[in-house]
Amino acid sequence: MVHAEDELHRGFLSEAETAAGRLGLHLRPVTLRNVGELDAAFGSMVRERIAAVVVQPIFTVDPEVRMTLVRLLVKHRLPAVSGLRRFAEAGGLIAYASEFSDLPRRAAIYVDKILKGATPGDLPVEQPTHFQLVFNMKTAKALGLTIPPVLLLRADHIIE
Repeated sequence: MVHAEDELHRGFLSEAETAAGRLGLHLRPVTLRNVGELDAAFGSMVRERIAAVVVQPIFTVDPEVRMTLVRLLVKHRLPAVSGLRRFAEAGGLIAYASEFSDLPRRAAIYVDKILKGATPGDLPVEQPTHFQLVFNMKTAKALGLTIPPVLLLRADHIIE
C-alpha cells in the first residue's frame, strides 16, 4: 500500500517488488492518492483475496490515519507490516523499523563535522544499521495467526 502523493512511494514500491520477486510472491500494489480512499482500497483487497499488506510508513505517521488503517486491517483480517514501531503499538501485526533512537546521535556526528569545517556535500550518505522487529501478539491472536518461535526469539519487542 503506497501513497501516490509521497515522493518516496516509487522507491518503496520498487524495493517491495524486488523482495517479493526474491521470495516468489505476487505483489499487487495498492496506490492511494489520499487517505479518503482507504475504505475503497480495502474493499478491493478483500475482493482480490489479498493475503497480507506491506504498508508504506507514511500511512502510520498521523495517529488518526494510523488508527483508521489498523481498524480496517483487523476488520478485514489482513496481517500487515510497516516500517514504524508505532504501527505495531497501535495494533498492526509487525513493525520492522530502523532504530530511531540511534538517528539523533548519528545526526549530531554530522553536525559536529560540519561545524568543524566539513563540506556537507562531501560527507557520505549513511543508511541505518540498527533495526527493531516488533510483533503485536494481541493482533496475531485476533487474526488467528501463530508467530513462529524462531521469529519471536529475534524480536526486539513483543506487545502482549
